[in-house]
Amino acid sequence: MENFNYQNKFEKSIQNTYFSKLTENNQAFIKKIAFDLLLTFQEIRQLTDFGNDLQMWNEGDIAKYLDSNFKTKKILFDQLKIHWDKVKGSAKDYSLIEGFEHKRDQKIKFKLDTSDHTILGRCPVASPRTLCCNLQTLDAARNCGFDCSYCSIQTFEKGNEVIFEENFDEKLKNLKATFDPNKIYHIGTGQASDSLMWGNKNGVLDNLINFCNDNPNVILELKTKSNNIHHLLNVEIPKNMICTWSLNTDTIISNEEHFTVNLEQRLAAARKIADKNRLVGFHFHPIVYYNNWEKDYAEVFEKVLTMFSPSEVALISIGTLTFTKKTLNEIKSRDFKTKISQMPLVEAEGKFSYPDEIKNQIFGHTFNSFKEWHGKVFFYLCMEHRRFWESVFKFEYPDNESFEKAMKDSYMQKILRL
Repeated sequence: MENFNYQNKFEKSIQNTYFSKLTENNQAFIKKIAFDLLLTFQEIRQLTDFGNDLQMWNEGDIAKYLDSNFKTKKILFDQLKIHWDKVKGSAKDYSLIEGFEHKRDQKIKFKLDTSDHTILGRCPVASPRTLCCNLQTLDAARNCGFDCSYCSIQTFEKGNEVIFEENFDEKLKNLKATFDPNKIYHIGTGQASDSLMWGNKNGVLDNLINFCNDNPNVILELKTKSNNIHHLLNVEIPKNMICTWSLNTDTIISNEEHFTVNLEQRLAAARKIADKNRLVGFHFHPIVYYNNWEKDYAEVFEKVLTMFSPSEVALISIGTLTFTKKTLNEIKSRDFKTKISQMPLVEAEGKFSYPDEIKNQIFGHTFNSFKEWHGKVFFYLCMEHRRFWESVFKFEYPDNESFEKAMKDSYMQKILRL
């Protein structure tokens, strides 16, 4: 009778957990321990979370770390904590992986939005706890087809539907009346979708070009991981339109930045835009801490330094993995392989990120690698506390407004020299 009653309890306990995502071996292992020790719901959930993380990180079955014949719950969970901390806290090793296989769940569909959706907003990840450039965001499209493991877009845009504004041109024209002609605006289109992945679909790039020409006091940034620049190569790009590329190592691109083009293709596309005498920029964000990260990123930095001159580059941003709890939960619920969530997480200004020691290594290594560009390109930390500015750059802005002004002044000076 006890087994029968516990069977009912177990079946209720595994609801709303990741149990159904586990392999048959992992399910059988957890079920055996649960019945042997009569685990509670929370205890079953802990084991299930561990098994799900191991599967997602490609670190093997739970039986690799735990014995199925524990005598007490205390021994079981003491062992679980030891292995959890060891696996999660270690630097990620991609060396035995040639690239996680990642398949698109559904074919991408496109939708035209005829509503009164407001297209201009603020950076969705801005926080009063971090030094922020006060970037304004423009929804040229909503949802992204690249499906990078770590991306926050997956938490506010669901499914396979990419949304465009049917009356985008009209909405852009209406924005002009809201702008102060004596003020400089910095607006980015890469927060709700990739800026160039869709090219000129629905005339989106032509509309943005007209917007830049009509608003010379706007610095419009197109942020991308694409090489879809065909349309831009065949038009006159406004001087106040800056194309920027998010760059990463081959290891991270092949394993975590699904469906994007490779590093060489991104750099080649940036080179072609620079050859049209237009400014480009580079975002090293997120820099991921894994085995051999320092060497791999140094090679990327060297390629940028070799292929571009500082006069062609408006900006270099530096940042690392930063998650909200909602984003972490979304990643855990996905059915793919990733090591992005296999990291030593600590609370960081209301979110979760690397400990300060690791961040200082990452930021310092990146900034120092571009020593010859210091004072010639605008460098900044994205979504980070001001304490890192002092340790990396040896100065800090007193407030967001000072940071914003310095950034826009630097960009505009280079734009006016084109």
